[in-house]
Amino acid sequence: MISKKAQYSLYALTYLAKKYDSGPVLISEIAEAEKLPKKFLETILLELKNMGIVSSKKGKGGGYYLIKKPENVNFAEIIRFFDGAIALLPCVTYNYYEECNHCKDENTCGVRSVVKEIRDQTVAILKKTTLKDIIDKEKK
Repeated sequence: MISKKAQYSLYALTYLAKKYDSGPVLISEIAEAEKLPKKFLETILLELKNMGIVSSKKGKGGGYYLIKKPENVNFAEIIRFFDGAIALLPCVTYNYYEECNHCKDENTCGVRSVVKEIRDQTVAILKKTTLKDIIDKEKK
């Protein structure tokens, strides 16, 4: 299960993607539209800004906006940023690998093999799924 932070970031980013090229959006507007806690959203947007996905403008007409095109923001990068490893076991993670204490041989471990297959398919789906895909699905 993904964290609330990752989940809320996906909702906020999808909202900003819908407003792409329309100028900055106030945090209060995003929070109200997506039913997100405003203070928590402020922290999330700041982290997304540090990540290089959004930027902000201060003052009148200010707010947050996407600096990447919606088709260039995928779920895998967001979930990894907030939650770390996507895999169910540390011995099959790509970026956060840890040696397994239970396997006699990782190359022949049946459990590891199945979990790795799940990880590979999950990551493939998350990498190909972008904010644009979500907007397109919501239009149907």
